[in-house]
Amino acid sequence: MKVAVVAHPNSKRPRVEKDLLGTLHVYVKSPPLEGKANGEIIDALSDYFQVKKSQVELVSGQKSKAKLFEIS
Repeated sequence: MKVAVVAHPNSKRPRVEKDLLGTLHVYVKSPPLEGKANGEIIDALSDYFQVKKSQVELVSGQKSKAKLFEIS
C-alpha cells in the first residue's frame, strides 16, 4: 500500500493526523537534517499502521515535505 505523507519536522507534539483528502500529516520533533526526521516518520508510521519498521519504506521525497511511503 502506498501512502502520501506531509512531513512537519520540529514539531512540539509528535502525532499523526489524517486530513479530509486522506493524506497523512506526520508531526515529528526531529529537525530535517541527515535523515533524522525521515527516520522518526518511519517510526511514527510503523506505530500508526501497527507494522514493523522494516515494512515501511520511503519511496520518494527524501528532501521534500511531501513524501511517498510503501507499506508492506
